[in-house]
Amino acid sequence: MSYSRVFKMIEESKEELYIKIGKNVAKYRKEAGISQLELSLLMDYKSISIVSSAEIYYKGKHFNLEHLLKISKILKIDICYFLK
Repeated sequence: MSYSRVFKMIEESKEELYIKIGKNVAKYRKEAGISQLELSLLMDYKSISIVSSAEIYYKGKHFNLEHLLKISKILKIDICYFLK
């Protein structure tokens, strides 16, 4: 298998993971009754852009590990739930 093919597979897998994480963050946020704005403010951001963009993987925006740690504490759930 060529390196370019392996790289392409990794990139596709990474994008699928970011999409899954974003959907799960949105799911658990909604279940907790928290808006995107409320979550953003609780994460110490002044706008919803990071949350709204990462939840739908808009233009490649995604949550990083620090974001996920903050969100898991705010929502009081294990960080692993975002990966399921």
